[in-house]
Amino acid sequence: MPKIVLIVPCYDEAARLDRAEFLRLVRARRDLGLLFVDDGSRDGTAEVIESMRALEARVALHRLEHNRGKAEAVRQGLAAALERGAEVVGYADADLATPVEELLRLVRSMEESGAAVVLGSRVRLLGTAVERRPWRHYLGRVFATVASLALRLPVYDTQCGAKLFRRTEALALAIAAPFRSRWVFDVELLDRLLSGSGSAPPLQASDFREVPLRAWRDARGSKLGIRAMVLAAIEIVGMLLRSRLRRRRAAVGTEPHLGDDVA
Repeated sequence: MPKIVLIVPCYDEAARLDRAEFLRLVRARRDLGLLFVDDGSRDGTAEVIESMRALEARVALHRLEHNRGKAEAVRQGLAAALERGAEVVGYADADLATPVEELLRLVRSMEESGAAVVLGSRVRLLGTAVERRPWRHYLGRVFATVASLALRLPVYDTQCGAKLFRRTEALALAIAAPFRSRWVFDVELLDRLLSGSGSAPPLQASDFREVPLRAWRDARGSKLGIRAMVLAAIEIVGMLLRSRLRRRRAAVGTEPHLGDDVA
């Protein structure tokens, strides 16, 4: 298993997987590999991935028999990569909304900064090519504001699909149990890392690095519509309430374990 492994969750992505770009990504660094998680696809997604595996040994496939959702696909992919010895794991979208050059830049940022977590951030600045539909941008700003309150971390963009994590005990414990959230598992994962559990000390704000992307595109055909974004907003509010309750319990020494239900 390569030192750096990017997880690519896929569900019926046969028509959108850009074989040439993914192969260019994995060949850009000898220490980088791709682990595609086929989340019970009903089309030819697995066949497309297998065709890449035939051309590049550092492309791997993890298949889920039934559709479990992106959160579980990412979690299982991260766990599988850690079990195989990866030192840095992360995930990227199947449509490569974050392009190859930017993914490689995030890897370099982690190496140069020594951060435990590196987050891609979609900030539309002069001189960048961040293409995002206005309604998604403004809803995203609402999500980010609530997420910052829940996490007590001044993060600009929690929902960008490009993130990297260094192998730590905190990460292993954070992905040990399925996520409660279907739509905003990114926030839940960050919350688990910041909260710590058992023998794993929590990560600190200084362990995180947010990197503004120079390019990102809002790919057409995305499965996240208005209904999903409304549900995501509801989940973030629920997460905010649970986070406050958990911290209150931790303060008096009754912190529940990850995976336990918290009313």
